[in-house]
Amino acid sequence: MGKRIGILTGGGDCPGLNAVIRAVVKGATIRYGWEVVGIEDGFDGLLSPAEKCRPLCPETVRGILPRGGTILGSTNRGNPFSHPVERNGRTEVVDISDRVVENIRLLGIDALVVVGGDGSLNIGLQLARKGVKIVAVPKTIDNDLMETDVTFGYNTALETATDALDKLHSTAESHHRVMILEVMGRYAGWIALESGISGGADVILIPEIPFRIPDICRSIDERRQRGSRFSIVVAAEGAYPKKGSRVVKVPGREGGAVERLGGIGDYVAREIASCLEMDTRVTVLGHLQRGGSPSTFDRCLGSMFGVKAVELIAQGDFGQMACLKGREIRSVAIEKAVRRLKLVNPHGQMVRYAEQLGIMLGR
Repeated sequence: MGKRIGILTGGGDCPGLNAVIRAVVKGATIRYGWEVVGIEDGFDGLLSPAEKCRPLCPETVRGILPRGGTILGSTNRGNPFSHPVERNGRTEVVDISDRVVENIRLLGIDALVVVGGDGSLNIGLQLARKGVKIVAVPKTIDNDLMETDVTFGYNTALETATDALDKLHSTAESHHRVMILEVMGRYAGWIALESGISGGADVILIPEIPFRIPDICRSIDERRQRGSRFSIVVAAEGAYPKKGSRVVKVPGREGGAVERLGGIGDYVAREIASCLEMDTRVTVLGHLQRGGSPSTFDRCLGSMFGVKAVELIAQGDFGQMACLKGREIRSVAIEKAVRRLKLVNPHGQMVRYAEQLGIMLGR
């Protein structure tokens, strides 16, 4: 008998999501003859299935492979296990996951493909423990999910950051300035580290290595004394000084969005300008890193992950996440993938080689 499977995209958007959706739809319909239901706006779509669920077929996903974003929409606030509701003028956080489970049953969905980062996959894991047949696809530009070498979306974000660094070099050199590029990544420094190496940065600040402003200023001043009248600094949004804390634009709250980081670039710029009396400028890439057409790598990886998700459903391997190991697409238990974040090893090879290239990493 044919199956009906659902697919949703949760958390922040990133390039390659549509590649996954397309692959799931084509793999499920062409090979197995299954029905596919697209659930809009992440897990929120399962609260109002009549309005936010729609059938997907090869015709409805035609042409979406090169498009950024997600045709299904997404949200990083929809957690049915911690859902804010208004009662008597006050906001309370309640567990409405039973309602989601019941709606999945009423939709006739035999298995649900959850495409997301650690937050979305943790929700998927909790639903799996309530009997929902879940298969996961790892998505995040931060590349901070365990048990997969790379997440799709990361490569495109790297290309965006590296392109920005290439452009900042010429204006930094022309005006003899310190140019600071603030990039995303939350609590992981992968984007900052790899784009900084690729873009010829002089200083890279990552969350895994708390920095000292005097050390940064000393490094920049030494460059100036050697005749380099400009410097490029890449700062991950989660970077922070020793004996200090992260710069938070919007604090997190129970039942709502996680804390929003941002502002470390301005902080570092003020400190450098005060210390060295050099002209400093800050560029915050922000959501430019999430937008645009996915790279060739992310289109291919997203497509392979989508096909693997369908295979896992066909084999009855639920509670699994598609992953990349070397050059092979494999699977791993979701529980293992979300047990902790994958962070940069401050003593690892990439950090050591960056320092041997003369890049200062805040220490």
